[in-house]
Amino acid sequence: MLKKISPVLSPELLKAIAEMGHGDELTLADAHYPQSGSADVVIRADGVGIPELLAGILELIPLDQYNDWQYGLMATVGDDPEPDIWETYADIVRREESEATPKFFERFEFYEVARRSHVTVLTGETSQYGNIILKKGVVLPQK
Repeated sequence: MLKKISPVLSPELLKAIAEMGHGDELTLADAHYPQSGSADVVIRADGVGIPELLAGILELIPLDQYNDWQYGLMATVGDDPEPDIWETYADIVRREESEATPKFFERFEFYEVARRSHVTVLTGETSQYGNIILKKGVVLPQK
């Protein structure tokens, strides 16, 4: 255990986050997510929900304010309703990044973007459309 670091962040995930650079992406995938949409590096976080992971990750990294979107969601298909989990994600993101803008990707476009991520974290999240892509920003020096 480390102080001030969420216990849901495994050593493997912490290493992957530390290796990311500006503009690199990290995909948090729900329990329904297909392997075909995953990055080359896959980390398992079975039994862990995405909100807990998202909150822990955003305490460590900024999102990319130089991009037109800072996090990506998979758009719903057909008449599927907007999932409640999106508002949960927006609340978590706003706590750390008040100006963050989401982008909604069509399902297969989401898989393409996610496949290029630095890492895919397969979680225990059971919410439909629970996937989220984070675009890492620049860590500025402390004043």
